[in-house]
Amino acid sequence: MDLSVNIAICLIFCCVWNAESRKTNVILTVPNGAKWGDWGEIQFCTSGHANGFAIKVQEPQGILKDDTSLNGIRLYCESGETIESAVGPFGEWSNSINCSKGYLNSFSLNVEKPQGPLDDSAANNIKFKCQDGEELKGDSYEWGTFGPWSLSCKTGAICGIQTRVEPANRGFFTDDTGLNDVQFYCCD
Repeated sequence: MDLSVNIAICLIFCCVWNAESRKTNVILTVPNGAKWGDWGEIQFCTSGHANGFAIKVQEPQGILKDDTSLNGIRLYCESGETIESAVGPFGEWSNSINCSKGYLNSFSLNVEKPQGPLDDSAANNIKFKCQDGEELKGDSYEWGTFGPWSLSCKTGAICGIQTRVEPANRGFFTDDTGLNDVQFYCCD
Protein backbone atom coordinates (compact mmCIF):
# COMPACT_ATOMS: atom_id res chain seq x y z
CA MET A 1 0.00 0.00 0.00
CA ASP A 2 1.29 3.45 -0.76
CA LEU A 3 1.72 6.06 1.97
CA SER A 4 -1.38 8.12 1.04
CA VAL A 5 -3.67 5.07 1.44
CA ASN A 6 -2.12 4.27 4.84
CA ILE A 7 -2.63 7.87 5.97
CA ALA A 8 -6.24 7.86 4.77
CA ILE A 9 -6.99 4.59 6.62
CA CYS A 10 -5.35 5.96 9.77
CA LEU A 11 -7.35 9.21 9.60
CA ILE A 12 -10.62 7.35 9.09
CA PHE A 13 -9.86 4.99 11.98
CA CYS A 14 -8.87 7.87 14.29
CA CYS A 15 -11.98 9.92 13.48
CA VAL A 16 -14.36 6.97 13.92
CA TRP A 17 -12.65 5.94 17.18
CA ASN A 18 -12.81 9.50 18.58
CA ALA A 19 -16.49 9.92 17.63
CA GLU A 20 -17.35 6.57 19.22
CA SER A 21 -15.47 7.45 22.41
CA ARG A 22 -17.68 10.52 23.02
CA LYS A 23 -21.18 9.14 22.87
CA THR A 24 -23.65 11.58 24.37
CA ASN A 25 -26.72 10.64 26.37
CA VAL A 26 -28.50 14.03 26.66
CA ILE A 27 -28.30 17.44 24.99
CA LEU A 28 -29.03 20.17 27.54
CA THR A 29 -30.94 23.21 26.24
CA VAL A 30 -32.97 26.09 27.66
CA PRO A 31 -36.00 27.79 26.04
CA ASN A 32 -34.90 31.42 26.47
CA GLY A 33 -31.88 31.58 24.15
CA ALA A 34 -31.86 34.44 21.62
CA LYS A 35 -32.20 33.95 17.85
CA TRP A 36 -29.37 35.91 16.24
CA GLY A 37 -26.19 34.42 14.80
CA ASP A 38 -25.01 31.00 13.75
CA TRP A 39 -24.26 27.82 15.66
CA GLY A 40 -20.57 27.05 16.02
CA GLU A 41 -18.99 23.62 15.93
CA ILE A 42 -19.63 21.19 18.75
CA GLN A 43 -16.55 20.73 20.92
CA PHE A 44 -15.96 17.86 23.36
CA CYS A 45 -13.52 17.10 26.14
CA THR A 46 -11.39 14.32 24.64
CA SER A 47 -11.97 12.33 27.82
CA GLY A 48 -13.84 12.82 31.07
CA HIS A 49 -16.10 15.75 31.88
CA ALA A 50 -16.09 19.52 32.46
CA ASN A 51 -15.52 20.61 36.05
CA GLY A 52 -15.31 24.37 35.49
CA PHE A 53 -15.98 27.26 33.14
CA ALA A 54 -15.03 30.83 32.24
CA ILE A 55 -16.93 33.50 30.33
CA LYS A 56 -15.84 36.21 27.92
CA VAL A 57 -17.62 39.47 28.75
CA GLN A 58 -17.60 42.96 27.24
CA GLU A 59 -17.71 45.80 29.76
CA PRO A 60 -20.66 48.22 29.40
CA GLN A 61 -19.93 50.62 26.54
CA GLY A 62 -21.95 53.63 27.64
CA ILE A 63 -25.31 55.11 26.83
CA LEU A 64 -24.87 55.72 23.08
CA LYS A 65 -22.64 52.73 22.30
CA ASP A 66 -23.39 49.10 21.49
CA ASP A 67 -23.26 46.53 24.33
CA THR A 68 -22.78 42.82 23.69
CA SER A 69 -22.08 41.53 27.22
CA LEU A 70 -21.53 37.72 26.99
CA ASN A 71 -19.31 36.76 24.03
CA GLY A 72 -18.07 33.28 24.92
CA ILE A 73 -18.17 30.32 27.26
CA ARG A 74 -15.13 28.14 27.88
CA LEU A 75 -15.25 24.74 29.59
CA TYR A 76 -12.39 23.30 31.65
CA CYS A 77 -12.13 19.53 31.31
CA GLU A 78 -10.82 17.20 33.99
CA SER A 79 -8.14 16.11 31.49
CA GLY A 80 -6.64 19.61 31.72
CA GLU A 81 -7.80 20.79 28.31
CA THR A 82 -9.98 23.83 27.60
CA ILE A 83 -12.76 23.73 25.01
CA GLU A 84 -15.00 26.39 23.46
CA SER A 85 -17.35 26.61 20.49
CA ALA A 86 -17.99 29.87 18.58
CA VAL A 87 -16.79 33.01 20.43
CA GLY A 88 -17.63 36.67 19.76
CA PRO A 89 -14.84 39.24 19.28
CA PHE A 90 -15.63 41.54 22.21
CA GLY A 91 -14.56 41.41 25.84
CA GLU A 92 -12.10 39.66 28.11
CA TRP A 93 -12.05 36.16 29.63
CA SER A 94 -12.86 35.75 33.31
CA ASN A 95 -10.96 33.50 35.67
CA SER A 96 -12.17 29.92 35.82
CA ILE A 97 -14.97 28.99 38.21
CA ASN A 98 -14.86 25.34 39.27
CA CYS A 99 -16.99 22.78 41.05
CA SER A 100 -15.64 22.04 44.54
CA LYS A 101 -16.09 18.37 43.68
CA GLY A 102 -17.63 16.59 40.74
CA TYR A 103 -18.60 18.05 37.38
CA LEU A 104 -20.98 20.50 35.69
CA ASN A 105 -24.42 18.94 35.39
CA SER A 106 -27.03 21.59 34.32
CA PHE A 107 -27.26 25.30 33.47
CA SER A 108 -29.45 28.41 33.36
CA LEU A 109 -28.92 31.28 30.91
CA ASN A 110 -29.52 34.99 31.56
CA VAL A 111 -30.97 36.53 28.37
CA GLU A 112 -32.25 40.02 27.60
CA LYS A 113 -35.46 39.95 25.54
CA PRO A 114 -35.35 41.78 22.16
CA GLN A 115 -35.28 45.56 22.66
CA GLY A 116 -36.81 46.65 19.34
CA PRO A 117 -34.97 49.74 18.05
CA LEU A 118 -32.85 49.90 21.23
CA ASP A 119 -29.60 48.06 22.00
CA ASP A 120 -29.92 44.25 22.15
CA SER A 121 -27.40 42.27 24.17
CA ALA A 122 -28.98 38.75 24.01
CA ALA A 123 -27.23 36.36 26.46
CA ASN A 124 -25.63 38.12 29.42
CA ASN A 125 -24.62 35.51 31.98
CA ILE A 126 -24.74 31.81 32.87
CA LYS A 127 -25.14 29.66 35.97
CA PHE A 128 -24.20 26.01 36.35
CA LYS A 129 -25.11 23.36 38.89
CA CYS A 130 -22.49 20.79 39.81
CA GLN A 131 -23.40 17.15 40.43
CA ASP A 132 -23.61 17.76 44.20
CA GLY A 133 -26.01 20.72 43.73
CA GLU A 134 -23.39 23.44 44.19
CA GLU A 135 -24.37 26.50 42.10
CA LEU A 136 -21.74 28.46 40.14
CA LYS A 137 -22.49 31.85 38.55
CA GLY A 138 -20.50 33.84 36.01
CA ASP A 139 -19.37 37.37 36.81
CA SER A 140 -21.21 39.43 34.19
CA TYR A 141 -23.86 42.09 33.68
CA GLU A 142 -27.47 41.05 33.96
CA TRP A 143 -29.55 43.18 31.64
CA GLY A 144 -31.88 40.24 31.16
CA THR A 145 -33.27 37.56 33.44
CA PHE A 146 -32.26 34.00 34.19
CA GLY A 147 -34.57 31.50 32.58
CA PRO A 148 -35.42 28.02 33.82
CA TRP A 149 -32.76 25.45 34.57
CA SER A 150 -31.98 22.90 31.88
CA LEU A 151 -32.49 19.24 32.56
CA SER A 152 -29.62 17.58 34.41
CA CYS A 153 -27.37 14.97 32.88
CA LYS A 154 -29.05 11.60 33.52
CA THR A 155 -25.73 9.82 33.85
CA GLY A 156 -22.23 11.23 33.65
CA ALA A 157 -21.89 15.00 33.30
CA ILE A 158 -21.34 17.82 30.79
CA CYS A 159 -18.59 16.94 28.31
CA GLY A 160 -19.33 19.15 25.27
CA ILE A 161 -20.50 22.60 24.18
CA GLN A 162 -22.04 24.34 21.17
CA THR A 163 -22.71 28.10 21.11
CA ARG A 164 -24.74 30.40 18.87
CA VAL A 165 -22.91 33.69 18.25
CA GLU A 166 -23.77 36.68 16.11
CA PRO A 167 -20.70 37.84 14.14
CA ALA A 168 -19.66 41.48 14.52
CA ASN A 169 -21.65 43.75 12.19
CA ARG A 170 -19.37 46.80 12.56
CA GLY A 171 -21.72 49.13 10.69
CA PHE A 172 -22.69 52.65 11.77
CA PHE A 173 -26.28 51.84 12.80
CA THR A 174 -25.87 48.14 13.56
CA ASP A 175 -26.50 46.26 16.77
CA ASP A 176 -24.15 43.45 17.82
CA THR A 177 -25.26 40.89 20.38
CA GLY A 178 -22.36 38.45 20.84
CA LEU A 179 -23.39 35.09 22.34
CA ASN A 180 -27.10 34.30 21.91
CA ASP A 181 -27.61 30.69 22.97
CA VAL A 182 -25.76 27.58 24.09
CA GLN A 183 -26.34 23.86 24.42
CA PHE A 184 -24.28 21.37 26.37
CA TYR A 185 -23.72 17.66 25.81
CA CYS A 186 -23.71 15.01 28.53
CA CYS A 187 -21.45 11.96 28.31
CA ASP A 188 -21.31 8.84 30.48
